[in-house]
Amino acid sequence: MEQLPNCPECGSEYTYEDGELYVCPECAHEWSKNAVAGDSFIIRDANGTPLEEGDMVTVIKDLKVKGASSDVKIGTKFKVARLLDKHDHNMDCKIPGFGAMQITAAFVKKA
Repeated sequence: MEQLPNCPECGSEYTYEDGELYVCPECAHEWSKNAVAGDSFIIRDANGTPLEEGDMVTVIKDLKVKGASSDVKIGTKFKVARLLDKHDHNMDCKIPGFGAMQITAAFVKKA
């Protein structure tokens, strides 16, 4: 039987797999299997180019924003503030006219 890694947050040995994630039932921490294998994660844009913190990116399609009266338009450029090890919204950024938000790397390309 495969030995699952201990939780990196609390050290619990009772972790389990949930799709592409490992989950700790004691502290509810979730982390990617890729992060455990390489101790680092790689976030890629829509073209497959690896992104780093501080990179300038461009939106490749109009994005609806909950609670806003307008959309983030195609071609909007902004800087990646921080990369997150999440499978849905994996970049923290500050978009002009909208402020700070999290966005998915699949909707941007490196400028």
